[in-house]
Parts: sequence; structure tokens; C-alpha cells
Amino acid sequence: MINKETELYNKLTQNSTFFLLAGPCVIEDEQTPFAIAQELKEITQRLQIPFVFKASYRKANRSRLDSFTGIGDKRAIEVLSEIKRHLNLPIITDIHECCEVDMVSQVADILQIPAFLCRQTDLLVCAAKSQKIVNIKKGQFLSPESMRFTLDKVLQSNNEKVMLTDRGTFFGYQDLVVDIRSIPIMKSLNCPVVMDVTHSLQKPNQTAGVSGGDPQMIETIARAAISVGADGIFMETHPAPEQAKSDGKNMLQLSEVEPLLNKLKQLKALVNTF
Repeated sequence: MINKETELYNKLTQNSTFFLLAGPCVIEDEQTPFAIAQELKEITQRLQIPFVFKASYRKANRSRLDSFTGIGDKRAIEVLSEIKRHLNLPIITDIHECCEVDMVSQVADILQIPAFLCRQTDLLVCAAKSQKIVNIKKGQFLSPESMRFTLDKVLQSNNEKVMLTDRGTFFGYQDLVVDIRSIPIMKSLNCPVVMDVTHSLQKPNQTAGVSGGDPQMIETIARAAISVGADGIFMETHPAPEQAKSDGKNMLQLSEVEPLLNKLKQLKALVNTF
């Protein structure tokens, strides 16, 4: 019998269009994530795009000590659980240490490995052993070719439900660049590849200790990714990015999600004809 994680993995990776991992950066309160999830569900149902709701239950990697990290692990997990139950949506969220895997696995269908932690062997092995889907973000400091070793850590731990996500590469101290070659290179590892179209436009390490962004380029990166064969799109979105408590400067306005997805779906259909 196929378990629910394998069924979800097949649904995401074996379809004629792309899949979407999307939501706010973090669970910032009890109402906003639910409203975003509801809107995204309605959009993706209209467009028939497989969808997984994304929100971090806690942000462990912040530049400043006083940066917002979450509403508390227990309550944030409860919010994700309520979204999963009431909206019947699969969930993806980040993990940072092995001790989090059991707790997060109670609600998450996909465990996400943050880019800065993509070489952490213990974390990868623990995630793999959960038998959840594992989405590994490529480190900003790594070449796409080197992700084969990260991927192998999960595969060799008897879990074949793995995805790789590109989120840009460091370009100096305060910028990222997207090398679109990364997508076909990582796909050559026989693994589904996702393009993170919002974090890849960050401008990290700003003097104020808060990352900047370049959201007007989101459509450009997304269209390029679909054109070269990306299997999925990852994006963070919010009804009022300027008020978001984390990563608002590189989010997509929620009202702009459907027009973008509609364009990407049309582009994907054209790509499939070649």
C-alpha cells in the first residue's frame, strides 16, 4: 500500500504542470496564515496546480537578536495543524535540529532543510528517517553539482522522497544571483527541482541587520525557471508584505499570485510542447 507521503510526492512530481509551495515566511499570528492558506487554496484549485502550504513555525536564522522569530513553537505548530485540518492542505515547514523532527512530523508532510543547514549530516539523516518528504534548499555557498552529496545522505538513509530547491548564490556580501543552469544540473541528479523565486531575490547582510529584496524580479525568475524545466515553484506571499514580520521585502503581494501563476501555467504548457 502506498502511504500518504508517497502519494503526495507522486502527485507533486508526476503531473503535467508545476507544483506550488507557498505561504507566509513565518506563523506571525493566528489569523493571517489561515487567510493566506485559504486564498492560495482557492487560486490553485481554479488553476489546477498542486499546492502545499508553507510557513515556518519558527525562524531560527536571524541577523539580529531582536528580530521576530515566531509566536512560540507549540502554538505555531497548532496553527499549522488547524490549517491542515480545516483546509485539508498538506504542510511544509522548516526544521533546524534533530530534536524537532518528531514534533514537526506530527503535522508536516514535507520537512524543509534550510539552505544554511543543507550540509548538516545528522539533520539530513534524521529528516530522512522520518519517512516524510524532504525538501533541501541549496546553500547560497554551494555549487549545484555539490548537492549530489547532500542528496545522497537522504537517499542512503532509505528515503527516496527528496526535492532540491535553488534559492540563489552569494554574489559578494550583500546580494544573490540566480544561475539558471542550477536547475538542469540538479535535475540531472534524478531529483525534482524547485525554484525559490522570493528568497533568491534577497539582499542579505544589510547594515540595518534586516535583509532587503527585489520583488519586482519575481516574475522574471519564475518564468526563467519554468522555461528550463523546474518542477515546482516556491514563493512567500502576504496580503501586506510591508507589514510582514519576516522577509517582507522580498515577498510577493498576495493579490499578484493568481496572475503570475496563470502566466506560468500557460508557459509550462508551451514548454511541454518542445
